[in-house]
Amino acid sequence: MLGEVQATAEELKEKLESVIAMTSFATMMGAKVLSISPGNVELAIDVKPAIMNQHHGFIHGAVLGFVADSACAWAAGSLAGDVVTAEYKLHFLAPAVGDRIVGRGRVIKASSRIVVAQADVYAVKNGSEKLVAIALGTLSKVDRK
Repeated sequence: MLGEVQATAEELKEKLESVIAMTSFATMMGAKVLSISPGNVELAIDVKPAIMNQHHGFIHGAVLGFVADSACAWAAGSLAGDVVTAEYKLHFLAPAVGDRIVGRGRVIKASSRIVVAQADVYAVKNGSEKLVAIALGTLSKVDRK
C-alpha cells in the first residue's frame, strides 16, 4: 500500500480503507479490514443471502474468490505497494454456510517484481469458524512510471 515505506498498522489500515472506498465492487461486497500488518491482512464481509447464496443455499464460490483474492492482494500490497493479481488458484474445501466470511492473507515471498501470497477463507456461523477455501496467488507490482 505504501510501497517500501515503513508504516504503522493504523496507517496501513487507513490506506487500505481508502482503496476499498474507491473500489465499487469491494464496497458493494461490504469488505471490512479487521487487521493489517506488513505482509498480513484479515478482512471480513457480512453475507447477504439474497445476492450471495447459490441455488443449494451455500455462499457462492465467486464470493469466496473475492475474499481470497482480496486477502492475497491486500497482504501483498501492505509490503509491496500497489499490486494487481497476476493469477490465483482457489481450492474449495467445504460448502460455505454462515453469516460472515473471513479471509486471512499472508505473504509467502516478495521479490522485486512479484509477490506470492496465501489466503485462508472461513465461513463464520454462530461465532464458529470453518475453513472453506484456501488460495495461493501471484501479485505483480504496478509500475506507475
